[in-house]
Amino acid sequence: METRFSPALSGALAMVVCGFLWSLAGLFIKVLNWNPFLIAGLRSLIAFLFLLALVGTVRLQWSKALFGAALANAATMLLFVAANKSTTAANAILLQYLAPVFTAAFSVLFLKERLYREQVLALLMTIVGMVVLFLDRLSPGQLAGNLMALTSAFTFSLMFIFTRMQKDGDPLHSFMASHAVAAVVALGAAAFLPLPVFTGTALASILALGVVQIGLASLFFSYGIKRVSAVTANLIAVIEPVFNPVWVFLVLGETPSANTIAGGALILGSVTAASLISARRIPKYA
Repeated sequence: METRFSPALSGALAMVVCGFLWSLAGLFIKVLNWNPFLIAGLRSLIAFLFLLALVGTVRLQWSKALFGAALANAATMLLFVAANKSTTAANAILLQYLAPVFTAAFSVLFLKERLYREQVLALLMTIVGMVVLFLDRLSPGQLAGNLMALTSAFTFSLMFIFTRMQKDGDPLHSFMASHAVAAVVALGAAAFLPLPVFTGTALASILALGVVQIGLASLFFSYGIKRVSAVTANLIAVIEPVFNPVWVFLVLGETPSANTIAGGALILGSVTAASLISARRIPKYA
């Protein structure tokens, strides 16, 4: 996947593709009339099998960073599913994407990565953009669901930190382990719920979720996180909730609100500018 771009820029572009792929979740999940645990479990199982076919072995090179990343990513996926069951989807997404705030603090403390002015400004603009993006869909929700969503922001940020620690290794192994854990836990919970109707459209959707939305995304993430800082990677990942309604509009015809357009433009503008400026600091991120 090496390119003619600088390492920092190619890493940023890989994270952009990852964010695009992650954002497909809303479109395919809308098609699936299944309980969230079955969706999460089968999606992770398919992603694990997809990555296993690429890697060719389950003999992972275990390390503290791999173990931490695997648990953090699995916890994020499971907490987000649980949060969506207990609060509104908008609340869950908004709270989870406070993750860059945690990542900024952790990257300075644990990775000794320096925060630059463009990153701090993008971080502030991203928070404002996320509030604008979901302002017309927020509700008090339930305290338990909101707390789970906030906890998923914490674990999501840890995933960026632990995978960045593997910049000299293979972060893809962390995703294999995390999808295995998430599949076991989510499918275990789904076993106690009624079985849904398995249609051709539903099966195609769950395959797309597993192979493309998180399986293929894991490849681009693993490439990108080795070449950009944890903060840059997490900021770029915020394009996921921005493009989620775009795909739904293009395929299902659901028109995004003015808040969605304004918030999305603010996020995209600030993240793009910060990423282009940061990409020039090649020695700092290589």
